[in-house]
Amino acid sequence: MTDTLHRRLFSPLASLLAILALVLAVAAPAQAQLNLRIGGGSFQPMPIAVADFSGDPSLGLLVSSVVTNNLRRSGYFVPLEKGKFPENPGFDAVPGFDKWRTAGAQALITGRVGRDPSGKLKVEFRLWDVTSGQQLTGQQYGADVANARRTGHLISDVVYTKITGLGGWFDSRIAFVDESGSKENRRKRLMVMDQDGANVRALTNGDSAVVAPRYSPSTQDIAFMTQASGQQPRVQVINLETGARQAIGRMDSMSTSPRFSPDGHHLVMSVQQGGNADIVKMDLGSKAQTPITSGNAIDTSPTYSPDGSKIVFESDRGGSQQIYVMGADGSNPTRISFGEGSASQPAWSPKGDLIAFTRQRKGGFAICVMKPDGSGERVLTEGFHNEGPTFAPNGQYVLFFRDPGGQGGGKLYMVDITGKVEQPVPTPSYASDPTWSPLLAGK
Repeated sequence: MTDTLHRRLFSPLASLLAILALVLAVAAPAQAQLNLRIGGGSFQPMPIAVADFSGDPSLGLLVSSVVTNNLRRSGYFVPLEKGKFPENPGFDAVPGFDKWRTAGAQALITGRVGRDPSGKLKVEFRLWDVTSGQQLTGQQYGADVANARRTGHLISDVVYTKITGLGGWFDSRIAFVDESGSKENRRKRLMVMDQDGANVRALTNGDSAVVAPRYSPSTQDIAFMTQASGQQPRVQVINLETGARQAIGRMDSMSTSPRFSPDGHHLVMSVQQGGNADIVKMDLGSKAQTPITSGNAIDTSPTYSPDGSKIVFESDRGGSQQIYVMGADGSNPTRISFGEGSASQPAWSPKGDLIAFTRQRKGGFAICVMKPDGSGERVLTEGFHNEGPTFAPNGQYVLFFRDPGGQGGGKLYMVDITGKVEQPVPTPSYASDPTWSPLLAGK
């Protein structure tokens, strides 16, 4: 990762009085117990207040707005409207907790954005438990001005994790297929953006159609399938830092559905062999290919388990499209999807606990999840033409696209794994085939 951004636990240094005030605020003997239980039958989002960050007025408002919008989009928080704020809390002052409790907030975020002598940003924040009157956490970030929005994502991840106990996901990106033009002559380009729809940029120019992009779990690479006019579909890999692209596989065979191994050193993909399609593993260094499946069937959409020991895939070997799990070497393929209709497009959660997939039945398309042994299947969302599930880095949300048909096109949506939160994901135009990156920190 080339972005310049550093962080550390916040220690107040403004003045001795500020330090004393902070000590008094957090000196209660019992620790704060602010937390949010997700998935219960009586689940209610937590009311939270995000104060405008002080210091630089434009950048402070930008960072606090990113935090507010992220927490709202998660579905687990309800940010308090500014018109209901009982005060404009100073960063070094202890908030008036009685006032915030009366206003209905259970948590409060305060912050400040300044610059160090070199001109770099210094972004600080504190998360307060309004009920107990204690500071839960605080951190300081150093960043280039260009990374101001990203500090908002990092703060959002810290707050989200501290309160829910779940991993972060805001500091991540989404790659997708941008679709523009008429239905009969649609231009399909590979694009990438922040998870909230900001900082969109095109990775391909639309000369060749692009489908099925997939992020590497460990590198800044995206694999995708592209097809130029009159040529076989080919798998390509693009590096987001350098822009370098390489074609994968043989010119005389059609390769589709590329997926990376957890270490990013291999690809598994579906390669057409006559009327069949088999799953093949390719070493990205040597380009050596190893067959994983063979037989009179169409095997496609392979995806590794997070530990790399298994592969989930889609096959019609039983007469209809269903989902199977096998060893990473192709051993012991076992069908795990049953019930009405077909099952396709499996995606393994980064946590390893769930597999998301598309179920088609009675003219409808449902985004579902089940355990890796096929048990516990449940519908997250259902309607006309929902497809292409992909998990957030924390495994708590599933991104997919929905195409209503007609002359329009697809749009991106995300749903949490309880099925209770569903949100649109903004894109410049019609969009399909999303893939969620891992967290950017450390990449």
